[in-house]
Amino acid sequence: MCDKCSENLHQAVAPSRRAMMLSAGSALAAAAFGGSALAKEAKAPPKPQNVLSPDAALKRLLDGNARYVSGVSRRHDFKHEREALVGGQNPYAAVLSCADSRIAPEYAFDSGRGDLFVCRVAGNFAGDETVASMEYTVTVLGTPVILVLGHDNCGAVDATIKSLQDGKPLPGHIPSLVAAIAPAVKTAAQQSGNALDNAIRQNVMDNVAKLKSAAPILNAAVEQGKLKVVGGIYRLSTGTVELLAQA
Repeated sequence: MCDKCSENLHQAVAPSRRAMMLSAGSALAAAAFGGSALAKEAKAPPKPQNVLSPDAALKRLLDGNARYVSGVSRRHDFKHEREALVGGQNPYAAVLSCADSRIAPEYAFDSGRGDLFVCRVAGNFAGDETVASMEYTVTVLGTPVILVLGHDNCGAVDATIKSLQDGKPLPGHIPSLVAAIAPAVKTAAQQSGNALDNAIRQNVMDNVAKLKSAAPILNAAVEQGKLKVVGGIYRLSTGTVELLAQA
């Protein structure tokens, strides 16, 4: 083979510096969280039906919500699901939800054990611990979609609006919630329409953007097409989850 042919062949197969960095970052994260990616791939997933593309996983979420809304949820065989999941998990979706007692993602999406990786906090915002949890489920468990799920009449967002308007700090550790939600409330204050509805929506969109851009793990997975991050609003009166338009 001539020198030029050899050089062209090397250029064709050599990965870009950015691709190598992203791959190395993912491998390091997998090793730190629980073993090498190679060992993970060698083991059959507990729930083979959960191995989905991001689009297919999102469709499965919405199909489950449609069943829930219609009152035709499936019967889940929890006994055999427990047995299958003793040795591991491979949830097909992750949900960042408000801690509100009226919101239950496992019910709202008609899911079984091991299907959803759920993080819940009042105001459904992504703090450092939540970002780390999402990095874990994406890198180690192979979860292909993250849904940030807000809901109408959110008490945490409403409390933030009132605290900012009154200029009075709330008791205990609640100001930490206010601090996290305040940027969305301030942005929504510039919008026309219902202040609470606008702030709830803006808060979801802000946290979708935060998770999509979280370096070095989540943003790399998004860029590689392995992960989709979306936002939605749960309607208390109907149980319907309405997806927000994606940027």
